[in-house]
Amino acid sequence: GLAWDKGFIFEGTGIYGHSSLRKQSLQTGRTEHKIDYQDDIFAEGVTVFDDKIYQLTWKNRLVFVYDKHDLSLIKKLNYPREGWGITHDSHNLIVSDGSSTLYFIDPETLTEVRRITVQQRSRTISALNELEYINGSVYANIWKSNRIVIISPSNGEVEGWIDLSGLDKKLSKDNSSGVLNGIMFDPDKQRLFVTGKLWPTLFEIELVKDT
Repeated sequence: GLAWDKGFIFEGTGIYGHSSLRKQSLQTGRTEHKIDYQDDIFAEGVTVFDDKIYQLTWKNRLVFVYDKHDLSLIKKLNYPREGWGITHDSHNLIVSDGSSTLYFIDPETLTEVRRITVQQRSRTISALNELEYINGSVYANIWKSNRIVIISPSNGEVEGWIDLSGLDKKLSKDNSSGVLNGIMFDPDKQRLFVTGKLWPTLFEIELVKDT
């Protein structure tokens, strides 16, 4: 999981025994704060909403809520399904579970407000993973794919695709085994960043329309 807030990157890493949450300065690369989870927690996506960090877990069915300034734990909430990716609009959290469904969740209670099925011309798009809400649309990594799908949050219709094939070729062979999985947006400067699982590099990209 990857999230941006005023010059800081919040990165969540998974895998049992190695799950963590860290707050880093983009400018210096320095880790300001870090949380290491116990071995039975598989951490997943993160988002910054209302001065809080929300971090999902994969099969633990828990959501951890932290203060964004020092990563002090505010509360731990039960969640009824697997957590994969998370982002938010102005009112609700938006969560994926690896299916074709996006869930809009009340940030205080985690109660489901509504859900949408992502589809393109009546064909469902599944394996939705990492999420980012950007200028009124939801961007989602497709698990084990080099593409990002752009989704209308009102009805789930696909608005477009981003093809990032070849980006992993910019990595060394030792680091290119992980899949594309990480989207981050700086709304102040309209900068879009992507990365992948186990990638040591964060890429800033500019979108160009296919002609």
